[in-house]
Formats: sequence, structure tokens, C-alpha cells
Amino acid sequence: MDKSLKNNRTIKAYLTIGHTFGTWIGPIVTGLLLFFMRQLITIGLALDKVFYSSLKKEKLTDPIVIVGNPRSGTTFLHRYLINMELGSGAQLWQLIYPSIILQKFIRPILPLLELISPARHHSTDAHQTSLRSIETDDVSLFFRYFDGFFLYGFLLSFADEDLFDWFDPKLRNTSQRDFRWLEAIWMRTIISSKKEPIIGKLFSLSTNLPAFMERFPDSKIIYMVRDPVNVLPSGLSLVTGVLDKRFGFWSLPKNKRDQYIDRLYTALVELLKRFHDDYVSGRIERSRVFIVRYDRMMDNFEDVMSGIFKFTGFRPSDLLIENVKKTAENQRQYISKHAYDLKKFGLDEERIRIDCSFVYETFLNE
Repeated sequence: MDKSLKNNRTIKAYLTIGHTFGTWIGPIVTGLLLFFMRQLITIGLALDKVFYSSLKKEKLTDPIVIVGNPRSGTTFLHRYLINMELGSGAQLWQLIYPSIILQKFIRPILPLLELISPARHHSTDAHQTSLRSIETDDVSLFFRYFDGFFLYGFLLSFADEDLFDWFDPKLRNTSQRDFRWLEAIWMRTIISSKKEPIIGKLFSLSTNLPAFMERFPDSKIIYMVRDPVNVLPSGLSLVTGVLDKRFGFWSLPKNKRDQYIDRLYTALVELLKRFHDDYVSGRIERSRVFIVRYDRMMDNFEDVMSGIFKFTGFRPSDLLIENVKKTAENQRQYISKHAYDLKKFGLDEERIRIDCSFVYETFLNE
């Protein structure tokens, strides 16, 4: 069934891109490149097990995962914790090419690969990234299985029918497949960096966090919360910005744009709702979750980091404490250059506050 659905996803994505953007040849070339790349990676992964025996013997322990909607501050915190060597995390190119053996051959040609990297379509104001940037692990799931919320959010939301059910873990649960893959790439990241624990970032875990915490019983979750009035349009702006740079999103007919925006908005709200419902119902073990509010991270970074140190058991050095103080001052003075207009997406504050009232009541009531 999954093989058939995979074929359906590939065909549906091709037809959707063609009918929506009027491009038919480019996707075929991209698809062939992805197919070749996947075969190469499969060989590399097999060779990893030959040359790195620890991949067979050791199991992933104590993963720390940052979860939250896009544009909620997850990227900043993820990169900061890794850059300060609280743990290890993968750069974008390592997520695309997760084999340790393969990475040794790819590293020297990274400047050339930057020229064709999907990261070049990102607006630097909305989300600065490159092949060498620490990135979300959702990327790796997308490239490995051509599946997940990246596929729905960037492509299949344009389909004539709403295909959200294809990616809803309540209706089609791929968690065991995905968790095995995450463990495989995280172990390789730890071996490459020679540093533990792994610090991952997955916005899609918002829909299936209880299953993840059961699969990794010693995991710790840092959940980012930001005012939906800011996070939702910012997320829409991020994704449509990429699509506009690649395909000319804002040149599409209005009815097609509106359909896409409505579906993506609904999916982003659903991400918030799934985590909230699991959290308040007790399906999530709260002692293993640390809630970080975006406004507090910006205004009082010292206290947020103090809480994270205590939550993770990390003992900061004097040098790190000094860096936290300097970063806190920079955070308080930071003004984002990423501009967006609610009306451009057919939204207003009142609708967002009503749709996301549960976020305000549970996490933003102070």
C-alpha cells in the first residue's frame, strides 16, 4: 500500500507542478536527479555500516529535539545550542547526503553544489540558510522518502483536492519508518561530529509527539511558542517567498493562490492544535517538555538559557555564560527585516486569535 501511495505522491506532485506552474520538463530532470541521488545514498549508508561498526552496536540516547511551528524561533535556538557546543546537529548538506562515507567525497565540492541547492530560493530576510547551515531534520525525511509535511506544504497543497489526509499520522502513520531514519542519521551526525547529545529540530513532530517520546523514552523536548498573529503570517510569507522565487507564486491566478494559502494556513493551525491537545490531555509527559516563549527568548534570553541548562542537565562554562549575556543584549536590540502583510494572505488578527484561542489560553495567558 505504501509503495502504491509513494508512486501516487510522485505522479501527483508532477501533475500538480505541471498544471499549476506550467512547467513539465524541469520536474522530470529533478526527479531523475533525486532518484540517482537516492541510489547513491543507499550505497553510502551500506558502506557506513562496514566502516563504522558503532552504527551496529550503539543506540541513540538522550536526544534533545526542538519542536514548534516555522518562524517561532526554532532555527535561532537550534543553531545557537549547536554552535555553543551543547550537542551536535546536521547541516543542510549532511541532511541531504547523510552517509558519512559519501560526505567525505561531497565536502570538497560544496561550493559548486550551492549553485543548485534548494536553499538558494530562500529569502535571507525570512530565513537565512545555505548548504552549510544547521537545518531542520524534516528536510532529510523529505529527500529520503519524498514524503511528509514539506511535500504537502510546498507542492501538494496546490492539488485540486485537499491531500492533507495523506500526511496525517492519525490516518496514515509513518512514524516507525521516520523514527528509524532519524535515529540512523542522528547516529551518523554524532559519529561525524564526535559530540553528544544530538540536538534535532522537527516542526512535524507537533502532530505525533507522544509516539516519538515513547520510541525515545529518554528524549527531551524544547517546544517553542510564539504569538500566532506573528508566527502564522510569517510562516506563510516564508513558504510563499520560496515558491515565488522558484515558480512565481504571486503571478498565479488569485483563486489558485487563495486555495493554497487557505490550506497551508489550516495545516499550520493544525500543527499548533495537535501539540496543544496532546499536552493538555496528558498524552505528553510534561516533565520531559520545556516550553520556551518567543517573546521571553527575545527579551530575557538569560533566563531562558538558564532554564534550558537546568532542563537538559548541561553545565555551562564561564565563557558560555558570558556569551549568553552578550547574545541576550543582541536579542533585545534585534529588529527583524522580514516584513509581511496580513491582508496579502486574506487574514486579520481577529480571525487568527479566534482560530488559535487555545494557544493564548494555555501558553500565552500571562
